[in-house]
Amino acid sequence: MRPLVVSLRPQEWVKNLLVFAGLVFSLQFDDWTAIAEATLTFVAFCAISSAGYLLNDLRDREHDRLHPEKRHRPLASGALAPGTAMAAAVALAVLAVAVSWAGVSWEVAAMVAGYAVVTALYSLLLKRLVIIDVMTIAALFILRVVAGAVAVGATASEYLLVCTAMLALFLGFTKRRQEAMLEAQPVDEPLGPRTTRPVLEHYSPPFLDQMIAMVTATAIVTYVIYSVNSPFAGSKMLATAPSVLYGIFRYLYLIYHRHDTRSTAAILVEDPGMVFAGVSYLASAFIVLYALD
Repeated sequence: MRPLVVSLRPQEWVKNLLVFAGLVFSLQFDDWTAIAEATLTFVAFCAISSAGYLLNDLRDREHDRLHPEKRHRPLASGALAPGTAMAAAVALAVLAVAVSWAGVSWEVAAMVAGYAVVTALYSLLLKRLVIIDVMTIAALFILRVVAGAVAVGATASEYLLVCTAMLALFLGFTKRRQEAMLEAQPVDEPLGPRTTRPVLEHYSPPFLDQMIAMVTATAIVTYVIYSVNSPFAGSKMLATAPSVLYGIFRYLYLIYHRHDTRSTAAILVEDPGMVFAGVSYLASAFIVLYALD
């Protein structure tokens, strides 16, 4: 069971917490029915995202065996049989759609199924297409937010969706920069160069730096606009902006100055600065939305 659990990548489930954005920002955090529906949506996205990770590792297992680090993944190392991984992926996909359909609504179930389709296309084709690969990741982040809002009958702010997209692009391009820098380092291993992603040959550091600068600025501006025009709190939401700014600047510091090569999820939950940014943001948002209402 351990190789299967490792392949599910539970540490990446932190990204699915975005489904709770609709619950929090629509002032329904005290509604137990809404909390239950958002939680079931979270469970469904955890299941469907893990199914996607299994499919991705199945697709890339031969390629991963040539990589100094990815060769230790259960499928690449042979610790997990391909048949077992495929059966688990199918079971998780069915479970995700069933939970969201029976426990929430058919609209959310359709979004979960759509997430599965896009993830499969990403693993099979889209992650090899320059720029499209990162835009696909951003689309999956937006789908989480929209599904969470639909689950509780809320409407996501257009500015908040744009900000989410820009932050997702920010994470995607910084991840590509991490991989490009890692691949450029000399390797003294018999396996040869770190062949991380074929698409990296199309990403140069100057180009990635330009993209990161552009989406960073856009994310900050759109969040400030949202904060000034928050549907429920008005300009009081500006109190949450310092946490957003610090989180973005801290992430850039880790990538550029500390040359941090950890996964996005690991940085978000392990770095003290990023944890502080997340906790302070949630605390300030709850105070503005609930205590000062």
